[in-house]
Amino acid sequence: MDPVQKWQTLSGAPPLVIARGGFSGLFPDSSQFGYKFALSNSLPHVVLFCDLQLSSDNFGFCKTGLALDNSTLIAEAFPKNDKTYKVNGEDLHGWFSVDFTSKQLMDNVTLIQTVLSRPSIFDGTMRMTLVDDVVGLRPHRLWINVQYGQFFLDHKLNIEEYISSKEKEFGINYVSSPEVGFLKSLCGKIGKSNVKLVFRFLDQQLIEPYTKQPYGAILKDLKSLKDFASGILVPKAYIWPVNKDQYLQPATNLVKDAHAIGLEVYAFKFANDIISSYNYSYDPSAEYLQFIDNPDFSVDGVLTDFPSTASVSIACIAHTKGKPLPPPGNDTRPLIITHNGASGIFPACTDLAYQQAVEDGADIIDCSVQMSKDAVPFCMDSPDLTKGTTAATVFMTKASTVNEIQSGSGVFSFDLSSSEIQSLKPDLVGPYTQQGLKRNPSAKSSGKLMMLADFLAFSKSSNVSGILVDVRNAPYLATRGIGIVDAVSSALVNASYDKETRQKVLIASDESSVLGAFKKFPAFKRVLQIGHAISDASKPSVEEVAKFADAVSITRGSVVQAQGSFLTWFTHVIDKMHAANLSVYVGLLKNEFMNLGFDFLADPMVEIATYSSLMADGIVTEFPATAAEYFRSPCSDFSKNLSYTIMPAKPGFLLNLTDSSLLPPAQEPAPVLELADIVDPPLPPVTVGGYGTASSSNDSSTTSGATAAGT
Repeated sequence: MDPVQKWQTLSGAPPLVIARGGFSGLFPDSSQFGYKFALSNSLPHVVLFCDLQLSSDNFGFCKTGLALDNSTLIAEAFPKNDKTYKVNGEDLHGWFSVDFTSKQLMDNVTLIQTVLSRPSIFDGTMRMTLVDDVVGLRPHRLWINVQYGQFFLDHKLNIEEYISSKEKEFGINYVSSPEVGFLKSLCGKIGKSNVKLVFRFLDQQLIEPYTKQPYGAILKDLKSLKDFASGILVPKAYIWPVNKDQYLQPATNLVKDAHAIGLEVYAFKFANDIISSYNYSYDPSAEYLQFIDNPDFSVDGVLTDFPSTASVSIACIAHTKGKPLPPPGNDTRPLIITHNGASGIFPACTDLAYQQAVEDGADIIDCSVQMSKDAVPFCMDSPDLTKGTTAATVFMTKASTVNEIQSGSGVFSFDLSSSEIQSLKPDLVGPYTQQGLKRNPSAKSSGKLMMLADFLAFSKSSNVSGILVDVRNAPYLATRGIGIVDAVSSALVNASYDKETRQKVLIASDESSVLGAFKKFPAFKRVLQIGHAISDASKPSVEEVAKFADAVSITRGSVVQAQGSFLTWFTHVIDKMHAANLSVYVGLLKNEFMNLGFDFLADPMVEIATYSSLMADGIVTEFPATAAEYFRSPCSDFSKNLSYTIMPAKPGFLLNLTDSSLLPPAQEPAPVLELADIVDPPLPPVTVGGYGTASSSNDSSTTSGATAAGT
């Protein structure tokens, strides 16, 4: 049963989820299918939000934005019917509903997605939606928004009369508008009906047409709205302002002040795929919680393009802060394994990234081991220090090309002394910085790089259940006189991890010969990194892996195959590895919406739920807080009979909704893992006279490399 929660809304009931134009984060705004999807993927009491417009023959339909050419293909259907009209004193050019009959619109005009990062595959496949069509879906609640009442009145179309005549037939629950005059007039027409009238605020500097006052001035006189409205709908920044650097400022008193005089408060501009504040670390649930689950207040509802995530935040995540994480295990949840610490929040492999990971609830923290010229191991994702540090500017004269490591030049750790490496500053660069999705810019150069010995000392003193040490490039380093296997072994022994019983030690590598070299530590678990996507694994390859490894770390693409950004099918790789008694870790998970296939609904928790449902033994993530938040929630337990929960993605579901001829060409399936991919030659001896062997490795060492596969 669902737990009973107390809410700080005006009524004490849970906040409303209001679906703007249906599920408009996925489907074209105000499409029939978008409304259906919102109903089936949200809380039972989801409110369908319709931006009402009228055709020339007085039929009502739902469409956001007065000019129809921005969100439909009307310009192709009627190329010569564009007009320019005065709207709130400004010229607006486009195609307008008042110039077309309902038949013209419904028979000829199809919808398109207006946000470029959202699926375009449904463009031109869905017709416009009459209000009658939305009512026919029998929503629990219906919200009509009238953005331009005066415009329609100027064209002899009276939306007030339309609403008052249809109010009972349609079962309208809410009507909002940014026009005081419209709401006052409608209030007189619908009298004491149960329809709630809501005043919609626009940006504070804009002028409200009836009072001729800026919306900011009306905000200071909320009591004036009580005569005709029971609530207000405000941009979310009215409640939690964001500064010019996109960080949260203290909350305003708006919700408390409105509640004090009996006005409900609804907030809008919520979407999973719009950059909001860096405080949320690209976790959309974190933003909703800021509005509904803070200690001081809760808004009464949120208007969103992604009603499923708002539903998750209310039904699953709210009121779980501070609850203990259930222990990981076959019957509970996968391990939360970091990738370079909490590298979505602080620069990778720094003391701050590891501290944050521990605070966030990670089970296993990782160190990808690199080696300095004088054979000192330290934590860094790549031996090329131009990725993640300031080496490109400080040591550019030491740039070189090492084909055994990567194509293209770099500044490599094995060409720098440990003191030179420790002089570098870290550099936080996210994978989508070029697309404008920066990670926590205020911490761009924060923290200090960790030597392996320091990492091990930190891990020992923390409450994590284990560490993962990733050992790469051993054959090449041996030719440079650097014995990374011996250096890591020595560091672990020096830190007494060979005798450790409280924390587990995972040794990861993409080389079978490296894992074989750690057989001398029977308590350590060995993890084979399979860094490329596979669609299957042959029986001989799996049997061979089981001879020298206890687990495999695979890419997300080895679990879910995709076509474009749509999921197509699940592989059987996890099942086959489990059959050989191998644990399976899946990565790399990132919160940024551009990292997620459309079937995950731009919600990183849906991806986590999906791998959890497929019985992954661990997930490797750069945002451990998001994983911990999910596993703390009752919705992570699939055995609970909840009225709403976080559903795993269903590959092929979205693709089946559209014409297959519109899809991009199908990609070749990923290769099958074969025996030849597994067996590596023995490690070469460390070159005598090279810059340093393991014996020269001092007690500072590296550890854990939770690199679990890229994408």
